[in-house]
Amino acid sequence: MIQGLSRRCIQCRSRGELGSCGDPLPFNISDPEAEHGVHITACPSGWCAKRIQGTTGTFRTDDYGAVTERSCLQQPPSDYEERCAYTMWKYKRVYVCFCNGDLCNSAPTMKMFSPVLLLSIFIFIKNYIY
Repeated sequence: MIQGLSRRCIQCRSRGELGSCGDPLPFNISDPEAEHGVHITACPSGWCAKRIQGTTGTFRTDDYGAVTERSCLQQPPSDYEERCAYTMWKYKRVYVCFCNGDLCNSAPTMKMFSPVLLLSIFIFIKNYIY
């Protein structure tokens, strides 16, 4: 496989639940050109981003809904860590996910394990292994 082909990101932007860029992507990722406004672009850095704006504050209850944008990062994060977190972007609080890999921003938002789930796994392992 050619290295350049394995460094791609989804590029799109839409608003609301019916938008073509929301979660989950409403189309087969192998044929993105079938969906208007969604493109697969080469990404030299190999790092993709997904930004969700409008999940808090006044936008969460209006008729427009949250904005979801997927893109390529020009540079990787300074610590080279994949993550999702709330941050400030253009003076607004947004939820951003950074990922490294081919079309990695096509997946739904990464979820962190909840403490209850981790505790349950620990108890299960402790009871059945020991």
